[in-house]
Amino acid sequence: MTIATTNPATGQVLKTYGAMSDEQIDDAIERTDLAYRQLLGTTVAQRGGWLTATADLLEAERDDIARLMTTEMGKTLAASKAEVTKCAAACRFYARRAAEFLADVPADAEAVSATRAFVRYQPIGPVLAVMPWNFPLWQVMRFAAPALMAGNTGLLKHASNVPQTALLLEDLFRRAGFPEGAFTTLLVDSDAVDRILSDARVRAATLTGSEIAGRSIAQIAGRELKKTVLELGGSDPFVVMPSADVELAAEVATTARCQNNGQSCIAAKRFIVHADVYETFAEAFARRMAALRVGDPMDEATDVGPLASERGRDEIDAQVRDAVDKGATVLCGGHKPGGEGWFYPPTVVADLNPQMRMWAEEVFGPVAGLYRVSSYAEAVELANGTSFGLGANAWTRDPQEQERFATDLEAGAVFINGMTTSYPELPFGGVKNSGYGRELSAQGMHEFCNVKTVWVGEGMAGAGPGAHAE
Repeated sequence: MTIATTNPATGQVLKTYGAMSDEQIDDAIERTDLAYRQLLGTTVAQRGGWLTATADLLEAERDDIARLMTTEMGKTLAASKAEVTKCAAACRFYARRAAEFLADVPADAEAVSATRAFVRYQPIGPVLAVMPWNFPLWQVMRFAAPALMAGNTGLLKHASNVPQTALLLEDLFRRAGFPEGAFTTLLVDSDAVDRILSDARVRAATLTGSEIAGRSIAQIAGRELKKTVLELGGSDPFVVMPSADVELAAEVATTARCQNNGQSCIAAKRFIVHADVYETFAEAFARRMAALRVGDPMDEATDVGPLASERGRDEIDAQVRDAVDKGATVLCGGHKPGGEGWFYPPTVVADLNPQMRMWAEEVFGPVAGLYRVSSYAEAVELANGTSFGLGANAWTRDPQEQERFATDLEAGAVFINGMTTSYPELPFGGVKNSGYGRELSAQGMHEFCNVKTVWVGEGMAGAGPGAHAE
């Protein structure tokens, strides 16, 4: 696979890179392991100072970093700037809260016949991060910020189409003051991942990507007995019930579907609407989708830029064509444009059925599937009738329905009367084929910690935990 920057708005290859040799990979792992040994001698306050400096650099260089991301993967410049700002906020969050998250947690010493008993969180070592291109800075930072603050080090195998952003991340942490090797970018093909994760110095892995990639990482890690956190995409439902503010739901639905040019794991993709408000929602949603401006992602007036790759654009066009051929109705968009760049118009497809690819597959672009249901039970059944379970949206002003949706929707996150998004303060992750483990919040930091039990006794004859084994 070619490691290269290719501008999706023009299709022009701007810069290419050669893959690292086995010797270079070994040297990188060694540096990262040595940096881990250095971090073991640092305090939370020291690491917090470096992470705060990382945030300062991100904010000072926001515009340049944003232009680089837009050039490499096509997100709008406004979205790129927002992503940089979000990364800086995450760095500050973990710099501020890490001492609390890593503090010893007292246990009931008397209950376990101890003078003292507690849980201590400690780092585990170098962690391999295999990351995607769609949020090339944020996907990495939501792993890196808590991992580095916990005292771990990181090895980044980024997507092959965002190499300059990957190298920028390594340079960013180095300039912020982290020891050389604390965060190392590996310019390698995917077939090198097995070798890297099999190295005894690499203690765990995290991946955001496809189900196929997740299964591969999990298989290697299982063989090597190493911890993994996997986030594998989703086909998030967006349920609209009769009591909802339908116009507001349609407005948010447009953003929820087309954020990041529709290339987001937690973007709403399946719009499940009660029959009582279906026609009103469908008209408002299609009207708003059709009004979005598609064009140059560097233009601040653009709403939707190009897809990140020609293959990605061809894939969603094939999914739409398959649905149309089998009887679906296109309410807006639905035609691949000519000209340079990998653009695709915001599209709404109705009258879907289980024989269509869109019914079961994730559509990774600005294409929405619209479904009509007649009851709460039917809405939940359809929402849960997928192999994915990352996020879910429900729109209702009925307090009882809100409580039921919070329980009944099979997802790692349920957002009611709002758009699914990620926050440093809240855990992020999925269920079913959307993966396992959590990023962000205290849970995300603890995923790559040794949760160590410490038991302290009197140290006298006859004292101790007793005769109970295991």
